[in-house]
Amino acid sequence: MKELILVTGGTGYIGSHTVVELIEAGYQVVIVDNLSNSEAKVVDGIEKITGVRPPLEVCDCSDFDAFKTVFDKYHTISAAIHFAASKAVGESVEKPLDYYRNNLLSLINMLKLLSANNGKGFVFSSSCTVYGQPDVLPVTEQAPIKPAMSPYGNTKQICEEIIRDATHAGLSFKSIILRYFNPIGAHPSAEIGELPLGVPQNLIPYVTQTAAGIRAKLKIFGNDYNTPDGSCVRDYINVVDLAKAHVIAVKRLIEAKSSDKIETFNLGTGRGLSVLEIVKSFEKATGVKLNYEIVGRREGDIEQVWANPDYANQVLGWKATSTVEETLLSAWRWQEKLATR
Repeated sequence: MKELILVTGGTGYIGSHTVVELIEAGYQVVIVDNLSNSEAKVVDGIEKITGVRPPLEVCDCSDFDAFKTVFDKYHTISAAIHFAASKAVGESVEKPLDYYRNNLLSLINMLKLLSANNGKGFVFSSSCTVYGQPDVLPVTEQAPIKPAMSPYGNTKQICEEIIRDATHAGLSFKSIILRYFNPIGAHPSAEIGELPLGVPQNLIPYVTQTAAGIRAKLKIFGNDYNTPDGSCVRDYINVVDLAKAHVIAVKRLIEAKSSDKIETFNLGTGRGLSVLEIVKSFEKATGVKLNYEIVGRREGDIEQVWANPDYANQVLGWKATSTVEETLLSAWRWQEKLATR
């Protein structure tokens, strides 16, 4: 019998790509999503890629009673991957209470319910934002956790602390915390990709929408940072590469390959690219010129951060393999596909 994996936020950007990789690896999947920043028809794309239509339970994970009905219905859940969180830095500065309510309550409910249902493992979607502005680059998992520069980043720090405290208090399962750097791109089939509702909060969908003429101009927040060209530097990782790391993490938990109750891994490429470098790489990969302007810095943004992924490479046996050019091209093909929907 196939192991059943619960994926919260499974119609979202990273969640949908991870669902595809889980199905292709032979797992059964049930998706839970409140569709606050995604669409139910994402499941159509998952089905077109895999030939399997995973069930979608429309539910708010921060509502304990509603979330419990999912566990009651799917009582053989082996492990869970928790993506269900609000995730935009700028928006979190404007709406901190919404971020704390959603991101903390959904995690607390997940840990309670998965433990009560004898789950074998838990994978948490964390972020490099927990490092703040690091003293040393590239960032290893041993880097100190700095004061958060945004409410979003703070929720990730607090969530990690909740997992550690709950584990110390006797959770019945082991957990893996995956700290992402900056996921970009789309599935090579162009059947799923990043689909923000309303004005994009992340760089790449704003780039592709500007290239498509949906947005008049791309705003680059600041050119006076202490970086080679003055714009912020990030570690941009292909979303499919990132999704595959979750499959490896789930397998590691179910097969109990480690005696550690909690493991933490950085998921990145090990290479930092500036916002302006991304713009130039996009133009080169697609042949489309971008209309952009430099504006003032955005509150909450970190100057520069990129990963040292050696630990994930060696211990998980995972590595990011896609080039930034092919990743940006996949994002553009997804944007072009959206125009035909």
